Amino acid sequence: MPKIVSYLRVSTAGQGRSGLGLEAQRDAIARFAAAEGLEIISELVEVETGKGSDALERRPLLCEALALARKHKAAVCVAKLDRLSRDVAFIANLMVQRVPFIVTELGADVDPFMLHIYAALAEKERALISERTTAALARAKARGARLGNPTNLAEASRKGADAGHAAADAFAANVLPLVRQLQASGLTTLRELAAALNARGIHTARGGAWHQSTVRNLLLRSDA
Repeated sequence: MPKIVSYLRVSTAGQGRSGLGLEAQRDAIARFAAAEGLEIISELVEVETGKGSDALERRPLLCEALALARKHKAAVCVAKLDRLSRDVAFIANLMVQRVPFIVTELGADVDPFMLHIYAALAEKERALISERTTAALARAKARGARLGNPTNLAEASRKGADAGHAAADAFAANVLPLVRQLQASGLTTLRELAAALNARGIHTARGGAWHQSTVRNLLLRSDA
């Protein structure tokens, strides 16, 4: 039975103490291992940011996971690519370690080259979405969409809704081209599209993870 080392990561001490996000990662890896017939030989949990060129030096448990994988001729398994890092240079450095990596949301057959490509795309997409959404909010504010005016709650509510719609439209306009590319590549179900967006580190307009329902809402907005 092929072996894997399970690696879980959260970015802050608060998340580490609360377990926020850890159980979801653990469950995803456990389900994947059971479906693929993989043996989890160890689980390592790290509380550390993935940012910075020295991120690997600041993540001793990832280094331990790499060492265990080499010793047991295993792969390091993560639930999402961003649990390794959201930085393409960091991912490229990991590929040099000559330890196979498995990302459950991408499947067992994705090779190191494709992981590098996914990381590069995710880094670029996040930057573009952030810049364009920020610009859309600035334009909405310039049009007079002010929130929390106690002298005219109805007007403030209307303007707030307008600003929210403008931001949602801008976000959808940025993400939909990527979704169309994914569909053209063969990912057609809502579940597949949600998994691909999550694997690339793309968050929803509210900063959360993608689900079938949120992908459906995005596609419906494009048809409206």
